[in-house]
Amino acid sequence: MKNFNKKTLIAVLAVVVILAIIAIAGKNSSMKSVANNFDLSLDKKSDEPLTDTTFALDTFITVTIYHGGDENVLKDSLDFIRKYEMVFSATNPDAELYKLNHRGNGVMSVKASEDLAYLIDKALYYSKVSNGAFDITTQPLKELWDFNTDDPKLPSDESIKEALPKVDYTRVSVEGDTINFTSDDTQIDLGAIAKGYIADKTKEFLKSKGVDSAIINLGGNVLCIGKKPDGQNFTIGLQKPYADRNETVALLTVDDESVVSSGVYERHFVIDGKNYHHILNPKTGYPYDNGLVEVSILTKSSTDADALSTTCFSLGVQEGVKLLNSIPDTYGYFILSDYSIVYSDGAKEQLAEYVL
Repeated sequence: MKNFNKKTLIAVLAVVVILAIIAIAGKNSSMKSVANNFDLSLDKKSDEPLTDTTFALDTFITVTIYHGGDENVLKDSLDFIRKYEMVFSATNPDAELYKLNHRGNGVMSVKASEDLAYLIDKALYYSKVSNGAFDITTQPLKELWDFNTDDPKLPSDESIKEALPKVDYTRVSVEGDTINFTSDDTQIDLGAIAKGYIADKTKEFLKSKGVDSAIINLGGNVLCIGKKPDGQNFTIGLQKPYADRNETVALLTVDDESVVSSGVYERHFVIDGKNYHHILNPKTGYPYDNGLVEVSILTKSSTDADALSTTCFSLGVQEGVKLLNSIPDTYGYFILSDYSIVYSDGAKEQLAEYVL
């Protein structure tokens, strides 16, 4: 995990409020926000949800249990999430992925855990589907961009040109639990898919403990387990980019599904009036500049929602919508720089309310 400083806090809070979770209850449709509920006390009334929050995975994570489970299950779920930091972190020297990336010259095959092998293979699928617009081997480029510092600087053109030849997802393959490389320079970053996978695994854990109504929020990657205890769907508010956390552009009705957003306002900095964000174009080494400010995905699998939000952002509106239209029960919301929204097929039907 990177150093926790003022810049990190600002960036993390921006991510956390990307998705404002709104529970609508009762005949009068009164609203209660739970995504930003950072009350760490577990001394709740019997009719209130159990909620706890901690900092892990370079973000604030919150688990809210509405029905089933108890304080111990809640605590165990946070511990369950934290353990994945030691699998998927590309910056923690003790993490499995970090060690894979620093495997040493001439080491072209590495045995991996089941979780890491599966997720690399899954990420490679999206790299192939997007023809490299989404590329999991951008770690050499990402190391040049520091979005956590209080004094951001642009990487030099020379350093980017030096890193670009190291980026090529076709140099990685997975056979069972073995990760194969064709170059010493290849390093993997799973930041665009790992939190979705962790959310899915946490859902499995909670359900195994009897939880049938809950929300898992991993820094804006939101997964709803089942419905609310009263049988109604959850409602997810998509935050208006750059706006106050109470401003939403749309409300989605969610039943045992995940909503994940990727945008230019999460990890970013501004230099000379230009915004530089963390979604890098693997062909240029610089952030994508395609008129999009946010892409949100609604689907059952949080792993897929996470990968698709970045993939579709990278592809742009036309190709992103085309991809989503080919995937059953998967919906996308593409927010443009003028805050208009382009929808994939069926996405409008998932709206509880359109705000703008």
